[in-house]
Amino acid sequence: MKRTAALVLATVLVTSLSTMQAAEAGKPAKPDPAPKAPSCGAKVAKDTGKPWTCTFADEFDGSSLDSRRWVPQTTASGAPSLAGDCWVDSPNNVAVANGTLRLTSRREAAPFTCPSPLFGAYTTQYTSGSVTTRGTFDQTYGRWEIRAKFPNATVTGSHSALWLYPKYATYGAWPRSGEIDIAEFYTTYPDRVIPFIHYEEAVDDGSYTNTRCMVADPSRFHTYTLVWTTRKITISIDGATCVDHTIDAADPLTGAAPFDQPFVTYLTQSLGVGQNAFNASVTPLPLTTEVDWVHVWS
Repeated sequence: MKRTAALVLATVLVTSLSTMQAAEAGKPAKPDPAPKAPSCGAKVAKDTGKPWTCTFADEFDGSSLDSRRWVPQTTASGAPSLAGDCWVDSPNNVAVANGTLRLTSRREAAPFTCPSPLFGAYTTQYTSGSVTTRGTFDQTYGRWEIRAKFPNATVTGSHSALWLYPKYATYGAWPRSGEIDIAEFYTTYPDRVIPFIHYEEAVDDGSYTNTRCMVADPSRFHTYTLVWTTRKITISIDGATCVDHTIDAADPLTGAAPFDQPFVTYLTQSLGVGQNAFNASVTPLPLTTEVDWVHVWS
């Protein structure tokens, strides 16, 4: 409390001094500069012909993660890791350099204890990286473009994901409140990237996913795009439509529900489970997902 009071007092004194100096010079005090509006590059038009409005953009041109936009996920803070690795906030796992965000799964020099409020502390030798906009940015409906490349591996063991998750569990526990996986890359399927829309739909017509979104080389940069409206969710890769799904939730939900709520963006690199399970003797490490940029419009 004393430190906070001192900081406030110091701020007041500095501001007052600046105002007095400006007045003495016969000039009005300059206001603080307004924050810059996000820039998503060239204008993009909606189907109606009207332009989308840029609401979020990060080109990762700096030398560190922008804390105004992103928060590293950590297992210690409650982010669940199902593969036995530990999400940590370390430059070895979450780094910005040479114009990209790098999220890495790696083997540490020695086993360590990973604290987990969800599962209890456990011992592991593997760490991974993930970031989220939870607490900094969320949006309902719009257009997301993420340019990314996934690990150069063709055997089981790595899971990368570009995805959206609801800010609040308005309609209940997963999957009732929804989830939008723009792109998931499992190295056991190295020739494709899989989108998936999770919720309880009225009719299971299969249009909520597509396991045949073939990508010549996912380890090279591709642009993954989501267009989310009150009626439909469309996901494309390099401009080619992969999923075109009409929202139709099971009773009692109606209209765009559960996709009528604010969702948060996640970028994730982790070890795999299930049919894509990590195998220390087979899976190559380190494994890195790189993100060139993220653009969001409303």
